[in-house]
Formats: sequence, structure tokens, C-alpha cells
Amino acid sequence: MKQFIMVAISLSLVTTTRATPTAADLAEATVIVYNSAAPDSAHLARFYASERHIPKDHIVGLWCSKEEEISREEYDNTIAGPLRKIFTRRELWTLQKEGDGPPRVTSNQIHFVALIRGMPLKIRSTPKYPGDDPVANAISSQNQASVDSELSLLGLFSKQISGAAVNPYFESFRPIAELNVAPLMLVCRLDAPTAEIVRRMITDSIKAEKNGLWGRAYVDGAHNTAPGLGEGDVWLQTVVDDLRHVGVPVVYDEKSETIPAGFPMDDCALYYGWYASSVTGPFTDPDFSFTPGAIAVHIHSFSATTLRNPGANWVAPLLSKGAAASLGNVYEPFLQLTAHLNIFNDRLLKGFTLAESAYMATRALSWMTVVVGDPLYRPYLSWSQEGGKGGGKKRTAWEMYHEFALKNAQEDPKKYFAEARRAASRAENGPMIEDLGLTQAETGDSKTALSCLQQARAIYKQRDDLLRVVLEQVDVLLQSDEKKKALALVHQTLRMVPESPSLTLLRQIEEKLSPPKPKLLPTASPSPTRF
Repeated sequence: MKQFIMVAISLSLVTTTRATPTAADLAEATVIVYNSAAPDSAHLARFYASERHIPKDHIVGLWCSKEEEISREEYDNTIAGPLRKIFTRRELWTLQKEGDGPPRVTSNQIHFVALIRGMPLKIRSTPKYPGDDPVANAISSQNQASVDSELSLLGLFSKQISGAAVNPYFESFRPIAELNVAPLMLVCRLDAPTAEIVRRMITDSIKAEKNGLWGRAYVDGAHNTAPGLGEGDVWLQTVVDDLRHVGVPVVYDEKSETIPAGFPMDDCALYYGWYASSVTGPFTDPDFSFTPGAIAVHIHSFSATTLRNPGANWVAPLLSKGAAASLGNVYEPFLQLTAHLNIFNDRLLKGFTLAESAYMATRALSWMTVVVGDPLYRPYLSWSQEGGKGGGKKRTAWEMYHEFALKNAQEDPKKYFAEARRAASRAENGPMIEDLGLTQAETGDSKTALSCLQQARAIYKQRDDLLRVVLEQVDVLLQSDEKKKALALVHQTLRMVPESPSLTLLRQIEEKLSPPKPKLLPTASPSPTRF
């Protein structure tokens, strides 16, 4: 069974001291797979190889279906089978044959696999498969899967396709190169609605890796209390705490509704949310775009059923709006077997690659998950490198907050807040003061929260920053049951701010808070005059 096989792999984790791999190390451990039958696939493969300096003999072309969904037979005959032969012929791995059983991979140069746009996305269910042993329950009876997750176990040569395999890398804290047994590979895909988006994802990732991914995080909770679903909100609360611990400003929406259209999500470097079936809110606004290099994930069972339609589900729309990477599911995965976003975010912040972070966060393999983006992307690599950017360059507001948080992380919370506000005030650091205000609002200290948010408003110059803080102030006032003050602030803003999508939100609040107008009684008609 899959679980038994993977337990054997998990026992082989090395216990050496963690070292940060170089870019050259990662490139040597990567294979690129493209579809020879799909337009642009080979060009994108060569472009990625050039940008990441991946050896030419690590580029593999397969002739397979151009459809996103394929049969198990197509997967075996056009993807898995040919790849195993190529790995053997090019001596990328070493096989050992024992008796009549399948061969065993004893060593493997490859830790990362990048599937290029044009490669099939998912494998449909099949009723019977030689060597498979399904069990009649919700998980073990299913044999559909993403191509990516299935390929992560290419080195197992297993005929067991039903059910989910235990991932030995789940919750790990070591580079994949320190996993001492060969079968496991971390498979991601560079895929999106257009080839141009894929190229942009690659170049944005490399640029952000060099300069740092700076900006604001937006975390959209669902306040979901349904049985088995509450854990998603726990993950997101942990994400918020971890981001603030390292000085990343966070706008955290705990309402059951998703963040509404028109909300000013500027400088969005990170987005984590759930649980809508298709893209909604600010991501549907024509002018919205992510910060280059941004990572954006929305938990939903079918968030990546297609990557070709820029308006379908979640992953494709998020990439179309400028994100460089995302996670998704091609079929129903069940929440516990999706990527645990708290672990994913934590590993990214610690300087791991996108691929490592995603697979460390994912409990199951041979299942429904896809990781979309450059597998070697390390958005916070610069944070783990001694000396940072250096060069005496003036720090941005984002960099200042991060450095302050790291330096003062062990302080008592009250002392931390007081020192943080003084430092932010001296530097007129709007994002930092705004975040301090939102933190106080979440603890119930509305007076301090409003003071901080008012101070941030006085610093900001951009319209969207001003409108976002006004909406945050209104929210704090409403939570404090100060409806008249909230309405007065809305009226003041509507009179002063030029037209913006955000004004629709303010008008909705105005309509909701304004007292109903009294109905006029009909007046009696005068009696007609007779002549």
C-alpha cells in the first residue's frame, strides 16, 4: 500500500545541520519537462532553463496530449513510462533490480521537476487498474489525481493508484537535498492562461528573489465553524501571527464574507484566503494587480480544475492578476489533505524554495494538489542571508518594519508596541503604524487602534491607502457601536475623495447606517369646483 511504502522513505531523513543550497545546487537538481506537441512549451522550457542556468541535458520533451485532463493509460504511456526511461538513460537516477519485483531507485540527482505549460494537468478516474487495491472509503477508493502529485512518486514504480500516499516530507524543516532516499521529487508547474504570463512569473520570481518580496499581506478568514472546516481559520490566524512577528504588515479580514470588491488591496505581496468557489472581490476589479513576485493562495476544493481560463476558479485568475505563484486542487482533496497554509507560509519566511515549502505543508501525495510557479523561487532568501541587501541604501518602510520586528521580537508586548509606535512615528512609516493599529483593533483596544489609524491617514498620500484606512477606522467604530461617528467619517470621506471603486463600499455603509427617511402621508385632493 502507498502508506507502507512511504513510511520506509520517511525513516531515511538525514540529521545533519541545515545548510542553504546555492542557486547552482538547485539548478543541478532540477529537471524541466515540456510537451513537444504543445505550442510554446519548448520555448518556455528553454527560457526557464536559461534564466535559472539549468543544464541542457536536464530539459525533457515528451509527446503527449494537449488536453488538461487525461486518462490513466495516457499518463502511463506518454508521461510516466517515457520519463522513467529518460531518467535511466541519462543516468539521472540509479536503479536496482531485486527479483521479480519493480526496480528500486537507490540514488537520484533530481529533487525538483518543473512541468511547463502544455503538459496535462490531471488524471481522470479509472474503474479498474492492474495491481491496484482500492478500499471502500472516501479517500482510498479514489484514483484520480493531479499529474504533478502523481509524478512526485515516479521513482516508486508502484501500481497502487487508489488513495493518498503519506508524504514523508510533510512538516519537515530541511532542504530536500538532505532527504537520503531517492524516490521522492518535488514537482511544480510553470503554467497559466497564456505563455506571456508564464514568462512574467519566471522573471518576477527571479527579480523578487534578488531584491526581496516586500509589501503587505492580506489574509481573508472565513469564520467557518462547520464540522471539519474550522481548522482553515486556525491556519490563517497562525499566518497572521507569524507575518507580524517578522514585520510584514497584515490586513486580516475575519468576517465570513470574502473581502469585497472595491477594497483597496494595494502593495499586495501575499494573499491567503478561503472559501469561495470562484474568484471574487478586489481580484475582479479591472485595475487590481499584485506586487511582482507575489504569492497568492485561496483554499477551495476545485481552485485549479483548469489553468487555461483566466476567469475560472482561483489559481488562473490570481496568476492573471500578476501573482507569481499559487497552490490549488484539481479535484476534491478534503481540507486536511490540502496544503496547510500556516506551514507553507512559515517555510517561505525561513528561506525555503516554493517547492520545498509547498511539499512540507502537504500531507498527501498521489492526490489532488498542484503547486504553480517556479519551484526554485525563494522569495525570502535575502532574509536568511547575513548582511541583507547592505550597501547603505535608504530603507523602505517595509524594510524598516522587518528589521525592527526582528530586533525587538523578544520584548514584552506592551513595550514592543510603545517602542514600535515611537520608531514608526519618527520615520513616518505609514504601513507600520497602520499595522500596529490593526493589531490593537484585533485585541479590542479600539481607542489606541483609532489613534494609530488616524496617524497613518495623516502620513499616507496615495488615495487607495487613505481609503483603506478610512474603511478600517469605520470597521473599528462599528465594532465599538459608535455608529454616528462611523457615519460622520463616511460622509466626510465621500465629500472629499475623488471617484474610486472603494467609494461604492462607503456608499453601501452610508445607506446601511443612515436612518430611514420618514414616509410622507398622501395629502387630500381638493374638491372639484363646479361651474
